[in-house]
Amino acid sequence: MIIGLTVVVTLLSTAISSLIGVPFGVVIGSSKFRGKKSVIRLVYTFAGIPPVIAGLLVYVFLSRKGPLGSLGLLFTPTAMVIAQVIIVTPLITGLTTASVKLKWDLMSETCTGLGLGRMKSLALLLYESRYPIISAVMTGYGRSMSEVGAVMLVGGNIQYSTRVMTTAILLETGEGNYDRALAMGIILLSISFLVNLILQRFQGET
Repeated sequence: MIIGLTVVVTLLSTAISSLIGVPFGVVIGSSKFRGKKSVIRLVYTFAGIPPVIAGLLVYVFLSRKGPLGSLGLLFTPTAMVIAQVIIVTPLITGLTTASVKLKWDLMSETCTGLGLGRMKSLALLLYESRYPIISAVMTGYGRSMSEVGAVMLVGGNIQYSTRVMTTAILLETGEGNYDRALAMGIILLSISFLVNLILQRFQGET
């Protein structure tokens, strides 16, 4: 139950964050607009947001007195996913922006010279930036997998409901069950290794 929930929450939050962060990063990195530097600074600021702050924001919105309290999402896996999306999305966006901007600075004149339209240029940009973008997603997944504070705050660490590997390790360590905590840590590392191995296959790495 704990392992399954951990995999579902981390993969789902990373997937949602990627669907938001990658396109946003591509647009920022390949466009010129007023206030671009301010937008990039804002993205980088949120990329370093303390997880407990993200968890607190979600808690306030989903609590009984919050604007979304009627949905009853607090202390559910959905709330945990929302918190992780808030944490991971700016990270993936920032890393994608940096890699795409570097590529675009090198190839923008070539695309113009070849007469490529905006959409074809972006498609070529995505292809050329696929490896660093996958690396950004892998980094976001690592952030999601290691998260404790936010998921504990909005999930409540409820047994058979919202307890994941990281919160279980923290609980076992606090109770002095170091052998169980260590075993869970090894399992968590194994899951992370497997997911990263799969993502690396998409990069064509061995």
